[in-house]
Amino acid sequence: MKKITNLKFNLYILFYFFIIGSVAGWFIEGLWTLLKKGVIINHSCVVIGPFNMIYGVCAVFLTIILYKFKDSSLGKIFLISFIGCSILEYFMSFSMEYFFGFTAWNYSQKFLNINGRISLFYSIAWGLLGCLWVKYVYPKLSILIKKMDYQVGKRFAICLTVFLLLDGVLTINAINRARAFDKGIPPQNKYELFLDKTFDSKYLKNMFNNNW
Repeated sequence: MKKITNLKFNLYILFYFFIIGSVAGWFIEGLWTLLKKGVIINHSCVVIGPFNMIYGVCAVFLTIILYKFKDSSLGKIFLISFIGCSILEYFMSFSMEYFFGFTAWNYSQKFLNINGRISLFYSIAWGLLGCLWVKYVYPKLSILIKKMDYQVGKRFAICLTVFLLLDGVLTINAINRARAFDKGIPPQNKYELFLDKTFDSKYLKNMFNNNW
């Protein structure tokens, strides 16, 4: 049984941080919405599976920018996370609006926000999360990954990567088809009919908070 021993982050470890972060983000967002609004919302970024990739990207980003500072003071880690993740959040918001035509979040009503994409409150939250991540979460997750059989973990990572790529393509197709359906355009083939029945506007509105 081969196990990975070098825990200085590499693609293998970063991939599992991405997956764990994506699933954890989906769960946290869902729980927050349930407690705050009393409704169940699927905060996944893809139509199949509990994957909120925004959190996965943040987990990878925090690891990359904070690894060399893991032994630094909490104040320094907080500041790096505060600035770094604020820039990342702004970039992700802008990218989603530019490439996909919708805004996943809007902080326009929040105190000290910039174009509704980032706000002081959430930037502080990112700073605190960075401290928590690099001081406590990262070491424990690294130990868990180290205990995995490397060959099994590698095969699973490859299969999951293929699945997520196909899931991403399916999600884009579902969004485009739902937009066409809302314009009154009928399905042209069995695949589009399948999308209409399985991932319709109601399904996507629950996922993307009606901003898709």
